Amino acid sequence: MCIRDRFDTCIGCHGSESYNNVYPTYKVPKLAGQHSDYIVSALKAYQKEEGVHKTMHANAIALSDKDINDIAKYFELLK
Repeated sequence: MCIRDRFDTCIGCHGSESYNNVYPTYKVPKLAGQHSDYIVSALKAYQKEEGVHKTMHANAIALSDKDINDIAKYFELLK
C-alpha cells in the first residue's frame, strides 16, 4: 500500500464534513491543521491499544514509524 492510500484511509472519517462516522455514528477528530506531534502520539497510542477504538488500532498497527510521521506532517499542512 502506498502512502497516499494511507492518507485516503484517514480522510474517509477524519475528512468528513460533519466529522461523524456513518455507522455506528460517533464523533471523529478533525485532523486537518492538527499539530503533527499530536497525531504521532495518538497513532502510537492506538498501536499499543491504549486507545479503545478497534478500527483505529487495526489501521495504526500496520503503520511504520515513517508512515506515521508522513501522515502526521500531511495533516498538519492541510487547512
